Amino acid sequence: MNALSLPPLVAALALSGVWALPLAAQAETGKLLLTGGVSTVSGPAGGGMVPWAVIGTQATEGEVGVTAHATRVGTLDYALKSYGATVGVHDRVEVSVARQDFDAGAAVALNAIAPFGVEPGARLKMDIVGVKVKLLGDAILEAHTLIPQVAVGVEHKRLHAGSLGNVLDFLGTDRSGTDLYVSASKLLLDKGLLLTGTLRYTRANQNGLLGFGAAGPGRDGYSLQPEISVAYLLRRDLAIGAEYRFKPDNLRALGEAAGLGNGLQEDDWKDVFIAWAPHKSLSLTLAYVDLGRIVPGITRNKRQTGWYVSAQAGF
Repeated sequence: MNALSLPPLVAALALSGVWALPLAAQAETGKLLLTGGVSTVSGPAGGGMVPWAVIGTQATEGEVGVTAHATRVGTLDYALKSYGATVGVHDRVEVSVARQDFDAGAAVALNAIAPFGVEPGARLKMDIVGVKVKLLGDAILEAHTLIPQVAVGVEHKRLHAGSLGNVLDFLGTDRSGTDLYVSASKLLLDKGLLLTGTLRYTRANQNGLLGFGAAGPGRDGYSLQPEISVAYLLRRDLAIGAEYRFKPDNLRALGEAAGLGNGLQEDDWKDVFIAWAPHKSLSLTLAYVDLGRIVPGITRNKRQTGWYVSAQAGF
């Protein structure tokens, strides 16, 4: 099949991200429209929560591309901002950096449990550096075959806890950690579907915003967690989709032993989204997200649901 016949379906690939907005290919590059994917909340190209096997930016073989992104999500008790950049080299290697800024104001309630000294307006900030390498396949040019595109990646995260440092010391969590993952992405041309499955090897709590691992009897070691991303193209410039990300729940047993019941429980993340690309250099995405219960002991067991918007520009 001639790759030049694929742009309508390629749009589904890049529009399927919920946490970041794709940018159409620039005229001077040889890459097909929207094939660079989007920036996840942690930086690597993929969907909003799930990295794909694609290499970010519009760079093809022999080229180097750069994108920058900004993201905001708000739930009932929390807010998260993320921004960063991605460099794609020869459509084979991707390097990403991201800074997350998490408004953890609800954590002030922890002072009623113990003298943690959490200040009003408490924030958690995390720096993330990622590298992804494509191993085999091509999600677009080999979409007519049974072989998916496969890539492996690593994300190193460093948390800056501020006045929440005493809380993390109580939980026995580390301030830095490294995730490893493998992703496979497959475009089903006849159905207009893009399917991605990722397997993550991690010990991060809430993606690392509550540290890594836990004191006993919590789980301190690594575990394998699956992640899924699905997108369906409604028309050339409009797509809908959903994602599901399983979480390790490292802190729950520690909370139960401390008499907090399920107060430290970590739930899986999920979202549904609609994405629209009104112009080749701009895309807009709106998503409804369900991040489950985030430290339910201080938020009256409420599920953290809310809305997400994001933007990405390419150079």
